[in-house]
Parts: sequence; C-alpha cells; structure tokens
Amino acid sequence: MAQVVVMPQLGNSVESCLLTAWHVRLGDTVETTTVLCDIETDKSAMDVPAGVAGTVLALLAEEGDDVPVKTPIIVIGEPGEPVPDLGGGSTETTQASTPAENPAPQPAPAPESVPDPVPGRGTVVASPRARRLAAREGILIEDLGPGSGPHARVIAPDVERAIAAGPGLTSAAKGDPSYQPGVSTGTGIGGRVTRADLADATSERVTEPSPAPQPAGGVTETELKGIRRLIADRMRDSLAVSAQLSYDASAPAAGLLALRQRLKATDAALGLNLVTIGDLVGLVTAKVVRRHPALNAHLSDGVLRSFDQVHLGMAVDTPRGLMVPTIRDAAAMGLRDFAAATKDLAAQCQSGRISPDLLAGATFTVSNLGSFGIESFTPIVNQPQTGILGINAIVPRAVAKPDGTVGVEQRISFSLTADHQVVDGADAARFLRDLTTAIASVDLFLMS
Repeated sequence: MAQVVVMPQLGNSVESCLLTAWHVRLGDTVETTTVLCDIETDKSAMDVPAGVAGTVLALLAEEGDDVPVKTPIIVIGEPGEPVPDLGGGSTETTQASTPAENPAPQPAPAPESVPDPVPGRGTVVASPRARRLAAREGILIEDLGPGSGPHARVIAPDVERAIAAGPGLTSAAKGDPSYQPGVSTGTGIGGRVTRADLADATSERVTEPSPAPQPAGGVTETELKGIRRLIADRMRDSLAVSAQLSYDASAPAAGLLALRQRLKATDAALGLNLVTIGDLVGLVTAKVVRRHPALNAHLSDGVLRSFDQVHLGMAVDTPRGLMVPTIRDAAAMGLRDFAAATKDLAAQCQSGRISPDLLAGATFTVSNLGSFGIESFTPIVNQPQTGILGINAIVPRAVAKPDGTVGVEQRISFSLTADHQVVDGADAARFLRDLTTAIASVDLFLMS
C-alpha cells in the first residue's frame, strides 16, 4: 500500500518549512534511512529521511516551496502502483523521522487566543505569524479561513497567497453594487480597495512608470532565499507589529575585566577558565530581567504574558545566518553551567544541526556585538518578545573624577530595544539602571 510522507513538524513553533533540495527522483528505490530532501526553517536545517521503503511514485512539492507542516511531500509504494487520491481513501501517511533529541524543557505554551467572531464568518484560528503578516498587509484574517494548517488553522502561506492574489476589498466595497473587476489597487490599509476607489475607477489603463535607469558598471543580483529570506521576513514583521524604541546606557567595566582575569587563571577542572565577558554579562542580564516582568514577556494578540523563569535567547552568527538558541531557566544557573550552555548551543548552531526546540521559547534575548568593536546599535525585538539587549564593546571613555579632574575609564555600553506598547520609557530606564549597577559590582552581584 502506498504511503505518503508529510513535511515533519520541526518544533512546536514551526508552521512551515522550506524545501531546499530533493535527493530522489521519480522511480528511485529508497530505504527507510534514505535522505529524501533537505528542509530549512528560519531556525535550522535538517535532512528528511524516508522512514519507509519502496519506490518513489510522486513528488508533491518543488524545490523552493514553503510547505506547511503535515502536508504531503512524496508518495512511496510498490513499482507501478497507482498514485492514490490524496483527498481521501486508505492511503497511509508517514511523518518523516527527525534525529532523536532530548528536548529541553520549555515554557508552558500559552493558550492561543481566539479572535472575536466576525458576523457571517464564524471564528477563525490563525498562527501568530499569520496574524502579524495579515495586519501588516491590511488583510482580514477572517476572510482566509479555513486555512491550510493543522485543524484548518490559517498560517503564513495562506496570507501570502492572499497577498499574491491582490489587495482585496474593504467590507463596504464588497457590498457596493457598482463594483466591477479591474480595480487592482486601492487607498485603504494595505492597498485594499475602498468605496471611494470604486467611485474614482475608470476603464483607462494606468501607464506603469518606466524602470529607473541602472547605474553604470557591473551588477550582481542575488535572490533572497532559504534562511536569509525567512530572517528578512521575520525582521520586517517585527517592525510592522510593534512600537520599538531603543535606549543606551553604560557602566564601569573594571570589575568585569578583573573578574574575567581571575577566572581565566583558575584550574581548568573548575570549568571557569573559559568564561567570557559575554557569559558574565549574559548571566547578569538574566538575573536582572527577572525583576522586570514587562521585559521578560510575550505580547501576542493583545495579551501580555509575563514569565516567572527567564529563558534567555542568545543571538549566534553562523554561516547560514543569525540563529537564536535558548538557555532555559538561565537566571537560576550558576556561572559554570551558564557558560557551558552558551558554548554548547553556539557549537550546535554553527554545525547547522541544532534541534528547532532549542531555538524556541525565549522570553528575552541578548545580542553581543562587542567583540566586533561595535559601540552602539539598535537590535530588533524577536517577536513575540518585548525586549532585546545589545551588548557593546568595552572602550576607554573620559570621566570626571571627584576632585574635578578628567580621567579615563574602561566602560561597557548597552543598547536596549523595547516594545513601547507595553514597556514605558521609565520601565526601560529602570532596567538599564539595575543592569549597569549590577555590572559595576559584578563579582558581588553574582555572589548574592
């Protein structure tokens, strides 16, 4: 009996995967361990093994397709066996197996809020990413149900298809008897066609502007694809759905530098000699942010969820792009365990084979560009989080001494970006005040 292999669910937060390459063709014979294809999310890459043995009867997706999870991608059966009707029948389905992992504990999943019913449409369940994208484009999520996700959930590809189909009409325009096909753009939110647009529409074809002349010299065009495209979408969505403001502050770095030197000189058996400045600042940040619930939180569908534990996201630069693994319950860790966790997660990210479950569930994120000499930057909040801290370089700065003279002091600066929808300026200032105070006396703070 033919079996259908579906796109695997790579972690609780993943709703679709990008199929980057097929390794089999129609008619190929496969074993259970045969790698069928490569897939990517905005978090990691993975091989998809067959899980069943037989002959490839059909390939149901193309390279480059963004395929919703649990969607059929390939049919495997006996040679010459007809491809079954995927709309029903007795076809067995198999989810491709993924490498065994011991998933780390995650924050308890927040119950998904259900939108208010829209008259005449009923209630539609949608993923957070789909809602953000729809809000950005001015599309009513209720117009898209039922979706193609599990249990008819509206997911991001459903919204993208609606965008590709056109801007759509406002509710008032839909009910206007004067509507005639051909009005493709409007003045409403996200380009939606309004009643005013219908009144102003004519049968004349709008002349498209000529393309701008290209500058002289060679030009290299590179299509954004794979993880780079997904990261781009995620960053744009973040700015579209939140009110992000950044705040800067600095602290004396003498204590940090002295503690780092003492740890470096310790016996390797203690596991502290490889602790970095980033490790020290990261652990202090986790402990401080626990005292500021509005920053250790998720904002989704108008609901703010503050967490008791701090699950710290750590931005890691990899050959495939930015990844953000999560250190679970970071504020409760000791320095040795925290430093070991950062290095282990960074190594898994660099390999490109980290479990997606280790890339989800962060409640606050740090991004360290200090090693590159960056003195200030504006990090972008990872949705649905409400804050992210940028760690900058330690540099000498002029300071006024108590006797009125001017001296030079090593200082480290921080760039906090927070969602002003829920984090007021005073809240951000208090967090930075507490952080810089802790950094100034880091050895005593970590002992407390």
